[in-house]
Amino acid sequence: MKSLKIGKYEIAKPIIQGGMGLGISWDKLSGNVSLEGGLGVISAVGTGYYQNKKFSHKNIQDKPYSEENFYSKDALFEIIKNARAICGDAPLAINALYASNDYGRTVKEACEAGIDIVITGAGIPTNMPEFTKDYPDVALIPIVSSARALSLICRKWKKHGKIPDAVIVEGPLSGGHQGFNYEQCSQEEYQLENIILPVIEEAKKWGNIPVIAAGGIWDKNDIDKFLNLGCSGIQMATRFIGTFECDASEEFKNVLLKASKDDIQLFKSPVGLPARGVRTNLQTMIENKTAPKVACISNCVAPCKKGIEAKAVGYCIADRLSAAYNGDVETGLFFTGTNGYRLDKLISVKELMKNLINGE
Repeated sequence: MKSLKIGKYEIAKPIIQGGMGLGISWDKLSGNVSLEGGLGVISAVGTGYYQNKKFSHKNIQDKPYSEENFYSKDALFEIIKNARAICGDAPLAINALYASNDYGRTVKEACEAGIDIVITGAGIPTNMPEFTKDYPDVALIPIVSSARALSLICRKWKKHGKIPDAVIVEGPLSGGHQGFNYEQCSQEEYQLENIILPVIEEAKKWGNIPVIAAGGIWDKNDIDKFLNLGCSGIQMATRFIGTFECDASEEFKNVLLKASKDDIQLFKSPVGLPARGVRTNLQTMIENKTAPKVACISNCVAPCKKGIEAKAVGYCIADRLSAAYNGDVETGLFFTGTNGYRLDKLISVKELMKNLINGE
């Protein structure tokens, strides 16, 4: 496999580890992926929970209060520093959700902390370059689900003298929030192999922007498939949950190890998009209206409207993701891609990367 060039950075192995919040891909996972020649990605979501809220300076009801503490600057700096201690000067990325209530601040702080690459999804980040203009070496990667979205981003960015350094195309088999509605997630025309080719053609119009495939990619056969279609690399997330170095709790990992194919479903989310994860006791509680009471403490994402949408769907996403991160199998929300049921044991990041490259 050829290396992956993103801006001034060269990724020895064309594998990006998808950003997983809350707390699933922080310093240990991202640092080790970059150490092994891939691109480790730190999730910027919920950093206030890092090290038992050590860096969240104000907590109410044992939750980080307001977006200032939910997206903790001090925690983000510590996570990046600790990941750097593992991977050294190897390229390191952050994933910041465009829907987050402190997107611009988070991106600026990641750049200040020395991040190399910023990846953004959960919306169309038309103004992404504004927040990195003082850091010209930082590479920018939007996540899209169509050629139309890439065209819009390029046209907006071009006015400011910038085009994406790469683009990630995410299909509807990924874990967490989807860029499609419920019907589209199962329709053939929206599957990754069908939406990727128009994006590759659009990318060529703007100077051969590297295209990275994501969503449902599992092994070397999948990687080879998308590289042969013309992609420069791939992104995968779920397989990295099945590693010793993944920052998730052991309870979180065990939920996936025990999950069956039928357990992995699409759920309603306060963000307003379908979200894929493992059906657990939480979904039964939501249906029976016995789920933990919604109280918007952290104000994490704009589409939730300070808890209005959370109350409508029956749960607070920040609270339930943090419960999963902390190992609460009764009330936690456990995101995974469609292939999560295929995890059957934990291995090291080193072994996983070797398997992905060699097909073992």
